[in-house]
Amino acid sequence: MPRRESHYHGLLVVDKPGLQHAVESAATHTIALCETAPRLHTSHDIVQLVRRWSGQRRIGHTGTLDPMASGVLVLCLGQATRLVEYYQGHSKQYYAEVTLGSATDTYDQMGVVSAESPVPPLTTADIEAALGAFRGEIWQMPPVYSALKQDGESVHHKARRGETVTLAARPLTIHQLDLLDFIPPNRLVLRILCSAGTYIRSLAHDLGQALHTHGHLSLLRREMAGAFALDDAYSLEQIETIAQAGDFASILLPLGHGLEMAEIQLGAEAMTRLGYGQAVALPNPPMDARPTFAKGMTPDGALAGILQCLGKAQSAEQPADAPSYLWKAEKWFATN
Repeated sequence: MPRRESHYHGLLVVDKPGLQHAVESAATHTIALCETAPRLHTSHDIVQLVRRWSGQRRIGHTGTLDPMASGVLVLCLGQATRLVEYYQGHSKQYYAEVTLGSATDTYDQMGVVSAESPVPPLTTADIEAALGAFRGEIWQMPPVYSALKQDGESVHHKARRGETVTLAARPLTIHQLDLLDFIPPNRLVLRILCSAGTYIRSLAHDLGQALHTHGHLSLLRREMAGAFALDDAYSLEQIETIAQAGDFASILLPLGHGLEMAEIQLGAEAMTRLGYGQAVALPNPPMDARPTFAKGMTPDGALAGILQCLGKAQSAEQPADAPSYLWKAEKWFATN
């Protein structure tokens, strides 16, 4: 494998393995479960593997997945690491299974059972009624076993040492929450489209209480992260094989791919001035409201940089179709 710093720059979508892999038949909603994975990878483990296979040391991800969770994990390689912050606020879609009757300290199947209770006889109507309270804008309490930071340290480290952890509920949005299946007496199959920062483990825990019992997350698969879906993803086995064949570049997406941001086409003069750190008056991108940031695109369609709007251009009398806002390069990738 490569030993020197590689020249790979772009995005790689990984289908991270998890505790179990679920395959859903769209026609029957039948769930087929494969064998439990022999080892559960953390998101950091995935980054380390791709570093080894690609030779690129500069790799970051746009949002972690718990070890038990599988699915879409977006990695940024090389220059793309400078774009991580712009990808982190995107919505996510999950396939999830919730087991009722028991709660765990981590709110998922990896934890220690902390409470048990009988599951009342439930109907689909009962479950749908409970789900209604979790749709839309809600407040959610994160689990204490999470990567949230307090005093510069992840709170799960404090929790595992037995320290008291106090967290505050946070606002988030559940855009879509569908009951795919109910397998009596205690198994729910859900699909969730939610804002960034949503903990599906907390949703499972809170749903159990709403159904007058306990509950925990028993399976989680991320199907989408922003513009990236499972169809874009490669398994670890595929990535290793492709890297060994010397064709790693073929599975990388270009800088800025899938970045949900307005685009401004740049001419040669504007690119030169922006590359030197100058503010440039540019036509506004086609959006209802003026964006704070936009993608500056080269004539051949590549990402030149991320542009920040500084405000209205100070020109005395401009025609209606003239540039009206000043833009400056926040991140710049093109070479002058």
